[in-house]
Amino acid sequence: MTCSASCLCGAVTITFAEAPKETGACHCSMCRKWTGGIYLAIPCAAGQATVTGEDNIGTYPSSDWAERTFCKTCGSSLFYRLTAPGPHQGDMFIGMGLLDDPNGVKLTEEVFVDEKPDGYAFAGNTKKMTGAEVFAQFAPGDATGA
Repeated sequence: MTCSASCLCGAVTITFAEAPKETGACHCSMCRKWTGGIYLAIPCAAGQATVTGEDNIGTYPSSDWAERTFCKTCGSSLFYRLTAPGPHQGDMFIGMGLLDDPNGVKLTEEVFVDEKPDGYAFAGNTKKMTGAEVFAQFAPGDATGA
């Protein structure tokens, strides 16, 4: 079963090979500035989603190992993509808010919990990772910055 997503204006669309079942929350300062709040992201391995409307996508290289994309027409945050060589190169984290039907997607993980503002908290039990743990999993060498 496929699942679709799009930006606010519809200029960029994303079709998932399989309907997502999980989302994660990123509390890092970059994601908060990029999205205006918590970034709820659907993890998507390289090649597991088809993106159309590429001419409408702007890219911002936010670190030496990842980039953030947005719709050049409406400004919607689209996805965070890992660019560094290695087993995760090309993996994307697609904004949950883009899903045409987000029902059935469960929050299972929170990252950069050491940067989470104290003004909010999620109910339920999730896997939690600090920034250092995220860098150890995804960043090459001693990379810093999300």
